[in-house]
Amino acid sequence: MINLSSFLEVATATHQGMVRSHNEDSIVADAEIGLAVLADGMGGYNAGEVASGIAVELIRVEMRKSLEGKNPGDLNGLHAEKLIKDHAKQANAAIFHAAQSQPQYSGMGTTLVVAFWHDNQLSVGHVGDSRLYRMRASALEQVTRDHSLLQEQIDSGMITKQQARQSQNKNLVTRAFGIDAEVETEVHTYPVQPGDIFLLCSDGLNDMVTDEDIQSTLASLQANLPLAAQQLVKQACDNGGRDNVSVILVRVLKEFSARAGTLGKLKSWFK
Repeated sequence: MINLSSFLEVATATHQGMVRSHNEDSIVADAEIGLAVLADGMGGYNAGEVASGIAVELIRVEMRKSLEGKNPGDLNGLHAEKLIKDHAKQANAAIFHAAQSQPQYSGMGTTLVVAFWHDNQLSVGHVGDSRLYRMRASALEQVTRDHSLLQEQIDSGMITKQQARQSQNKNLVTRAFGIDAEVETEVHTYPVQPGDIFLLCSDGLNDMVTDEDIQSTLASLQANLPLAAQQLVKQACDNGGRDNVSVILVRVLKEFSARAGTLGKLKSWFK
C-alpha cells in the first residue's frame, strides 16, 4: 500500500457553532491511506453525533482493512468506488440497526461525504448535503451535488440559487444514512493535479458563508492550510453560526501515481 502522507497535506477544524449546545458533526482524515470522511448527524439529543461517529469511524477502519496488502496498481477508479460503496453500505446498516434497536437512537441519521485519493485520482462518495469543493488555480468549484429538496427545486427551475440562500428549507435532505435499510451512495472519480485544494464541509459552512467568500479565504490563506480551515469555521460562526460547522482541507502536494509507488518499491529492493 502506498503511503500518501508525503503527497497530501491535511488540515481540519470543527465547532459546535453559536446556537447548538453540542456538535453532531464527525470528521476523520487519514493522510496515510488518502482518506477523508465528514458526516453531519441529525435526530434526537446526542443521537446525531452517534450516527455521524459510527459512519466516519466504520469507514476509516474498513478502508484500512481493505487496503492492507494491496499494491498501488491494484486500485483503479472502479475498484475505489466499489470500496466506498461497500463500506458506506456497512455504515448505513450499522446506523439503521442501532436506530431500530435502541429507543434513545430512534430517528437518528447522518449525511456523509467520503474522499479517497489514489493513483492521481480522487473518488468521492456522498449522501445528503455535506459537500466537497475543489479549488484549482484559485477557481473554486462545487464537485458534489446536494441530495436535498432545495437542490431539486433549483434543478426544476422552481427557484434560483440566490433564492435558495434565503430559503427556510435548507436542512431538508432527500437522502441520509440510517433512515432506511438501504440508501444509494453517489460516487464519482476525478483526476487530480498537484496544487489542487479540496474542501469537505458540513452545511454549517456553506449555509453561513458564500462560495465567493470561501474561495477568497482559500485563495488568500492557501499557504497556511490549518489557518485557512480555522478561518472558514470562524467566518461561519461570525455570520451567525446557526449550525455545527466542520471542514477538512486537503492539498495535493505532488503526483502520486500507482506506477511511481511500484517503481519506488522496486528501487528499494535493489538498494
